Amino acid sequence: MKSILTEQQVALSLKRLAHQVYENHLNLQDTVLIGIQPRGIYVSDRIVDELKLLTNASNIKYGKLDITFYRDDVRKSLHVANATDIPFSIENKNVVIVDDVLWTGRTIRSALDALLDFGRPAKVELCVLIDRRFSRELPIHADYTGTAIDTFPSQKVIVKWKAKGDKDEVVLM
Repeated sequence: MKSILTEQQVALSLKRLAHQVYENHLNLQDTVLIGIQPRGIYVSDRIVDELKLLTNASNIKYGKLDITFYRDDVRKSLHVANATDIPFSIENKNVVIVDDVLWTGRTIRSALDALLDFGRPAKVELCVLIDRRFSRELPIHADYTGTAIDTFPSQKVIVKWKAKGDKDEVVLM
């Protein structure tokens, strides 16, 4: 097991990601953030907390998206669905999808499919804490990246969170 990000580095990465999103979408007027259930929520919750320090909280439109039944592997095993909570329209909005790890790109493809049920966004961007660069199966890239790493397909990236009883940390196994 090798540490990729310590607790302090996770905090700094999340703060930097929030600042980058804010720089590109000042006042967040036509921008919405969507965290992908379940693991992307830990990242998006923390980014939203950081954004609240930069702007009025009422400017932040934040939703949570479950992609369970949009996945291409849903038939291979039993999946438990999570709640989708998007209490606003994404029609003609700038959407920032937030997830913890970008690996093959299949989760993001599923999220894009699921988003279309809520309207047609003007633009979609991707924000991830970890980008596993050389394992992509689809032409998907992150617009905002905490850390990019090179891994073998046999390795696992584990993101641990205080909110789940661990300390904030990213490890490679």
